[in-house]
Amino acid sequence: MNLLTLAYKNLKRRKIRTGFTIIGIALSTWVLVTLLGFNKGYEQSLNKDIDAMGFQIVLTAKGCPYEAATLMLKGGTGLRYITESLFDDINKDMEVSAATPMLMHAEFDPYKGENGGTIVYLGVDNKTYPQMKSYFEFLAGNWFKNANAREVVLGYEAAELEQREIGDMMLLTGSEEEFTVVGILKRTGTQDDGMIFLPLKTLQEVFKKQNLLTMVGIQLQKEVNATAYEDKLYEIPDIQVVSMAQVKNTIISLVKSAKVIVFSIAFIAFLIAVFGVLNTVLMSVFERYQEIGILKSIGALPKHIFAMIWGETILLCSGGSIIGIVFSYLFADISENLARLFLPFAPNGSLIMLSPEIIITAFTAITLTGVLGGILPAIRAAHIRPLEAIRSDN
Repeated sequence: MNLLTLAYKNLKRRKIRTGFTIIGIALSTWVLVTLLGFNKGYEQSLNKDIDAMGFQIVLTAKGCPYEAATLMLKGGTGLRYITESLFDDINKDMEVSAATPMLMHAEFDPYKGENGGTIVYLGVDNKTYPQMKSYFEFLAGNWFKNANAREVVLGYEAAELEQREIGDMMLLTGSEEEFTVVGILKRTGTQDDGMIFLPLKTLQEVFKKQNLLTMVGIQLQKEVNATAYEDKLYEIPDIQVVSMAQVKNTIISLVKSAKVIVFSIAFIAFLIAVFGVLNTVLMSVFERYQEIGILKSIGALPKHIFAMIWGETILLCSGGSIIGIVFSYLFADISENLARLFLPFAPNGSLIMLSPEIIITAFTAITLTGVLGGILPAIRAAHIRPLEAIRSDN
């Protein structure tokens, strides 16, 4: 009989113990795969969100830099304002390749969802903003005809939520005017999908925010030193300078602290699973003391006993790791939703990316642990003396 088949049958004889051991390994593998996938997915999603901004530097009113980052990447409430004159000064600077003014405005809509929700409008310049968001593509229509038009462009999700098409009229929450839908953007996977865009001048007039902005987006000339230019901007009073590179580094450093703790917990869970395997196999050796002695007395060599016990360990670890990998795929959405609940900032897009490299790494790590961990009980079984084993009371 094949030794691997014999090892499998031996594990089946102790179904409950084997089952709990495999579940422990599966849970450890699930955690390991999910964390590795999160490490890759979070960084890629964050990079995508940062790149989607289309700006190297964003200026906002003085405040907490984390609030400014949230304002840029997710849209926020409690908005602070800067004056349009600042944009005029920035736009004249020879070091600036392009600049665009923006005004964000939030209104509470009691009819949005079960308990109401916040609708975010973004007033943009119909010339400079599209240039800096060159990756935008329209599902239908186009940008506003002029700077004072009573027209809106809807992000993909906003169009679905409002159930609007090109040419439809819509009354904006917080206003008493109807606006014409002139454009619907294709899905971008960013915060822009849920945005309602208006001409800047129109938004300022309708919501009585004349000469006010919430943000100025800046792109620099290629030869300009970004760090030196940021230092110059810091001298402007009551202005918060937010570098997209700094936002990325700040958020990643915050998340790294949390990941160290989680990886430590995963490592402990992994060790518990390993010791569970060793306990299961060692107990199996002790319980089958006489049986192993009989096998050796009828001709089984130490290498055969070693291979049989070692095979049991490898089967436990490889079987548990495969189940854990399946768990990680089945419950990826649940894991992602939990991650979003506890993270200080969760970018758009998939937070957990399970690639073949991650699966192979996790499977190899768990199985290799079984290979190494199974050596001790296999050696112990291989060195059992037949006569002593047969005469023992075990």
